[in-house]
Amino acid sequence: MDNSQKMAVLIDADNTQLSKMEGVFHELTTYGRIVVKKAYGNWKKQSLKNWEEEVKRLAIKTEQQFDYVSGKNTTDIAMVIDAMDLLHSEMYDAFALVSSDSDFTPLAIRLRESGAYIIGVGESKTPEAFRNACDDFLLLDFVSMEDRETAEDAAAEEAADAAELCAVNSAGTTASDKGEAKRKRHELNEVHKLLRIAYDRYQDEDGYVNIATSGNYIKRAKPDFTPALYGYTKLSDFLKAYPKKYALKTARGKGKGSSTAVYYKCVKK
Repeated sequence: MDNSQKMAVLIDADNTQLSKMEGVFHELTTYGRIVVKKAYGNWKKQSLKNWEEEVKRLAIKTEQQFDYVSGKNTTDIAMVIDAMDLLHSEMYDAFALVSSDSDFTPLAIRLRESGAYIIGVGESKTPEAFRNACDDFLLLDFVSMEDRETAEDAAAEEAADAAELCAVNSAGTTASDKGEAKRKRHELNEVHKLLRIAYDRYQDEDGYVNIATSGNYIKRAKPDFTPALYGYTKLSDFLKAYPKKYALKTARGKGKGSSTAVYYKCVKK
């Protein structure tokens, strides 16, 4: 699939894991540009009370669907109707259906028959029929930002927290200063995780990724990203600052008239 194509992501909030949604978007962005992000559910339910902050942060549009009859979930129907409307608009090249519910199997089949590229996202318990109705299926069990963090990263973050706490206690540093430092560190860790995702997805037969390709992916996944936030003019300079994480090389691109490009590979798991 061309990673410049437009994608609609439809989320069955009743049948997915809220804690995995940011990781899901990061993975889906490797397939193309996410144009639509919608989550469906009865938001008055107690079980969905924790979604509010995340849908705001991740810029997900919520679609309210009341349960007209107790015990009957009408969210599925609302999501199917919306999917068909989006399909007939002929604006989208791909659809991602985020649910572990086999009821969406006919929808996946119908969308795929229309020529759209279908990505399913669900837990390992997702029935085989739904998985096979998709062109690709991402298991939520392996889609997690935390899963990509190494023990070394976790230890470094713990040490940084301890150092910040000492600074607060001994140097009069304010709690807001500590919070800002922690936020910046989390932002930096997210960039490293996105670079790893890009490496896993786009590496060539030599195990390297074109920095331009990786940079375009990071901008889709994290629109506010710029190396200048971390004190660097170019992404290549950012990578050079972490020789234990990345190895760089310069090579001429393939094809007549190709210019020289910078490539990187991750050297640490």
